[in-house]
Amino acid sequence: MSEEDLRLNVEKALDEIRPFLQSDGGDISLLSIEDGTLVKVQLQGACVGCSVNQMTLKSGVEMTIKKYAPQIEQVINIEA
Repeated sequence: MSEEDLRLNVEKALDEIRPFLQSDGGDISLLSIEDGTLVKVQLQGACVGCSVNQMTLKSGVEMTIKKYAPQIEQVINIEA
């Protein structure tokens, strides 16, 4: 998978999960993909101070991204 295809697949995954985050007053944006295995995102809005954001990141965001791009090993949130 090319770097561009990987980015597109990760964006598709984020588009799938974004409505759930937005319904709780939050959002997510892709910051970067490093070494083809690490995705850096930034949770925004209500997701920033949410006590379950790590669970959301692992069980929701990371799982969805891996569905579209299985080579991704880890997704981390970079706080503003």
